[in-house]
Amino acid sequence: MPGKRVQIDDETWAALDLLGKDRMSTFQELADEAFRDLLKKHNRPTSLKAALKGSVKSSPQKGSRKSGPRGAR
Repeated sequence: MPGKRVQIDDETWAALDLLGKDRMSTFQELADEAFRDLLKKHNRPTSLKAALKGSVKSSPQKGSRKSGPRGAR
């Protein structure tokens, strides 16, 4: 899993630390939840399974042509 460093101001860190203690969650769990929510908000998949499911929904279905059979105009 890739690791990244982020800078958080002291006030925000204190609020996140208190939230984590209240919910008995780690900072990583809070961050995972926040990033999942952000991706969902912008309609971005959070997993390979979700990406594949989304690509199937957006692809045209077989046999759903708007025009009639071939050659008929």
